[in-house]
Amino acid sequence: MKQRIIAVNSNCYHGYSIEEAIAGIKASGFKYIELTATKGWTEHVFPDQSFERLLQVKDLLDENGLIPFAMSGHTNLMDTERIPDFVKNIRLAHFFGARYIVSSIGEAHLKDNAVASNEVVAEHIKGFLPYLEKYDMILVLEVHGEHGTGVILKEIANLVDSPRVLVNYDTANAIFYGDVDVEKDFAASLDKIGYVHLKEKAGGRQEWDFPALGKGYVEFPEIFAMLDEADNLSPFSIEIEFTQAGPKDLDEINKAVADSAEYLRAQGFEF
Repeated sequence: MKQRIIAVNSNCYHGYSIEEAIAGIKASGFKYIELTATKGWTEHVFPDQSFERLLQVKDLLDENGLIPFAMSGHTNLMDTERIPDFVKNIRLAHFFGARYIVSSIGEAHLKDNAVASNEVVAEHIKGFLPYLEKYDMILVLEVHGEHGTGVILKEIANLVDSPRVLVNYDTANAIFYGDVDVEKDFAASLDKIGYVHLKEKAGGRQEWDFPALGKGYVEFPEIFAMLDEADNLSPFSIEIEFTQAGPKDLDEINKAVADSAEYLRAQGFEF
């Protein structure tokens, strides 16, 4: 199996500190991290933090041998008032040396509450291209919410028509939001997939239940085989969001991250 970046999303440690996230991710043997900078949700790093604090986190990552190759900077990309927020997230990702910035598109509604067409969404996203160029970043649009399938996001990425805008396929969100056959949807959008959130799904299809890898019913081996056959080396980022009640404590998160690592090792991956 070919080498690829395999990371853990610090959002797995929602409700806990970035220090605790770094310690747990390192302990499970990972070398890459997706930092989370999502306003009002998980602000492990954020543009309003002091420069001293951001340097502190950067130094801690270096000391622990974790590479912040990506940042989850979710913002409603359709809200013109939030454009400055997302630009700040792009700049923050660049500060940490990240190559990828992750965001869902957000509510694609116009002022009259009409749903915006994919063409209109694509035009909004094109507005970020100069910043992506300036900071040498790739924006990966996450399967999420109204844009809950890879096929929808592939169409939008095609309309944007830039190598700097690709699809982040979230394997559980495609079930939870899109209610699709993941393998078929993944195959149909594969040529625009540039990033993958490995997220497991258990329970009902619209039930908030996202356990450690291997503890649910997502057919990861089929997804891995499709990527290999297409010679697609998209980075992987593990995301664990547990149930609506959340993890009972930090130990439960660390165990889920460690279990996910063991699952991937059993699939032939090294990291």
